[in-house]
Amino acid sequence: MIQVKIDSVRVSLMSPQRVIVLRQLDADRYLPIWVGPYEAEAITVALQEIEMARPLTHDLLKNVINIYGAKILRIEIIALREKIFFGHIVTEVNGEIINIDSRPSDAIAMAVRAHVPILVDQEVLDIAGIFPEEDVQASSIGEDAPEGAGDDRLSIFEDFFDQLESDKDEDDEKLDENPDDDPDPKD
Repeated sequence: MIQVKIDSVRVSLMSPQRVIVLRQLDADRYLPIWVGPYEAEAITVALQEIEMARPLTHDLLKNVINIYGAKILRIEIIALREKIFFGHIVTEVNGEIINIDSRPSDAIAMAVRAHVPILVDQEVLDIAGIFPEEDVQASSIGEDAPEGAGDDRLSIFEDFFDQLESDKDEDDEKLDENPDDDPDPKD
């Protein structure tokens, strides 16, 4: 397992989706994970240490875990199957380690609240991790970047975003071919 930290929470201007960008601690490698707007908001609120009048869902879960004598040790992103990430909230209860199955977005929201490490399986990082292009790296260490190299750090995810757009187009084509499968018919 490799430790990462939250580098940023990004917003798509074209859809309600958000992306949590995790950064490997000991290397310049990033792991983008698409999440829903509510999960992104829960993570952002905790990162900014905003006090809410009432507990949010992740605050409630953390409180329940603590009340029952459990301790959150870490969260783990353990697998990537069919473009879906899988995670665990690793807890300790009476000396026993218990892994709670979780979406990575919820696990990350818990990690921020419990101030515990976020770990990613090596194979997941090898498959989905992204290294910045050399010209972007050069500009970040003070060297002159080639002309046209932008400062926008999301440019390192261009291939990733292109693939997501391609997948969306394929899904739209399938709906066009099978209108009966449309979950939101407009009739």
